[in-house]
Amino acid sequence: MTTPIDFTPLLAALRQIVGESNVLTEGDLTGYEQDWRKRDRGRALAVVRPGSTPEVAAVVKACAAAGVSLVPQGGNTGLVTGSTPDASGRQVVLSLNRMAAIRAVDTANLTVTVEAGCVLQTLQETMEKAGFLFPLSLAAEGSCTIGGNLATNAGGTQVLRYGNARELCLGLEVVNAQGEVWNGLTGLRKDNTGYDLRNLFVGSEGTLGVITAATMKLYPLPAATLTAWAAVPSMEAAVTLLGMAHQHLGAGLTGFEAMGKFALSLVGKHMPQLRVPFLDDDSAPYCVLLENSDNESEEHARGQFERLLETALDAGVVSDAVVAENIAQAHGLWHIRESIPMAQAEEGLNVKHDISVPVSKIAEFVSVTDDILREAIPGVRLVNFGHLGDGNLHYNVQAPVDGDPRAFLLAEEERINDLVYRSVASFDGSFSAEHGVGGMKVHKLEQFKAPVALQMMRAVKGALDPQNTMNPGRVLAA
Repeated sequence: MTTPIDFTPLLAALRQIVGESNVLTEGDLTGYEQDWRKRDRGRALAVVRPGSTPEVAAVVKACAAAGVSLVPQGGNTGLVTGSTPDASGRQVVLSLNRMAAIRAVDTANLTVTVEAGCVLQTLQETMEKAGFLFPLSLAAEGSCTIGGNLATNAGGTQVLRYGNARELCLGLEVVNAQGEVWNGLTGLRKDNTGYDLRNLFVGSEGTLGVITAATMKLYPLPAATLTAWAAVPSMEAAVTLLGMAHQHLGAGLTGFEAMGKFALSLVGKHMPQLRVPFLDDDSAPYCVLLENSDNESEEHARGQFERLLETALDAGVVSDAVVAENIAQAHGLWHIRESIPMAQAEEGLNVKHDISVPVSKIAEFVSVTDDILREAIPGVRLVNFGHLGDGNLHYNVQAPVDGDPRAFLLAEEERINDLVYRSVASFDGSFSAEHGVGGMKVHKLEQFKAPVALQMMRAVKGALDPQNTMNPGRVLAA
């Protein structure tokens, strides 16, 4: 039997630190206690919402003294149950959503310093109004936060050109597990003074410390950004088109998304108002969405695109293509791509995968893994789409047409995961490309990560968080 613990002194201390209204223990806490996919629901001792870095430090220190673990949380949009509490009722959810300030913009250095709770879309739009591009872009940008983006090393649609969140970050402010503040908010692009602590915390999913602010890179706004949608006869052709796009567009190629016909058919079925291009073209099992950002002019960018697509059409790599004529059309094409997860949810519960494979091996991986799954589960439907430009696919699995999606998930998820992840490993890939490990994939990390890597990771965790109070049971098994 679990020994009852009197948490009254801790809750009183937390209220003293952040104020009565910012310690939530009653009412509807679903938004903090349930993950975005509704796969997991925990119970928090309290949801604590600090408004400053000193308050975060004091909260962490108080919880450490009480032996209570913390679950740092941003927008709670993660897909691997990494930011929700367990069912014990003994964990404090540390919500950073009150810390949303953009502290400083250094125009000469092309950097912005921003607090962890700032919503990604807010940062994008604020920087655009100031004449700069902040290129991190993903479907949840209207609610995900910079701290969460960094804690999970978020990817998105422009990794091909600008890199993951890690590549966009120059410095961090972090509260460690002991409640001490490390101010590493440097805007330096060169600093070889010891271990790179910044990169240790980026992608650590709140298990080593709490990111409270960051200094991020900015870029000049491009003179023009154009979007094209192309139908291709195979995944091999999509990979060939990617190589041609690199040759024709160079650094201007900022987005390259591949989408399987079945994935797009779900958008057409559940969101018919979006009008998916080439959906009735039986010769095109895949479509590709390309983005070209040009620093010269729209005319130059359009000319580049047209030459690329003409060459690809002549070579049989592309069967048909359309270039967006204006921003509204471009947004419409991107909206189709971003609507695939929602359309899949409308179709029913499914088994999701976020995998990465070297681009040179993607076509073979898809062919081999499709065959493995179809042989194992006749009638299974494959929802294949994602960031082909950087080798990241969302290779999802839907129940057969007449199957019960919930029963399918319960009966087949573990077997499907095992088949897919073993195939991924055989192609030198990763079972988690951009979503992280969280609590959902902890045992997969144990299975597929090299023992020496796990040993080093545990050593780091033990050194920085010896009491195991920072998001325990996430990334590494408790």
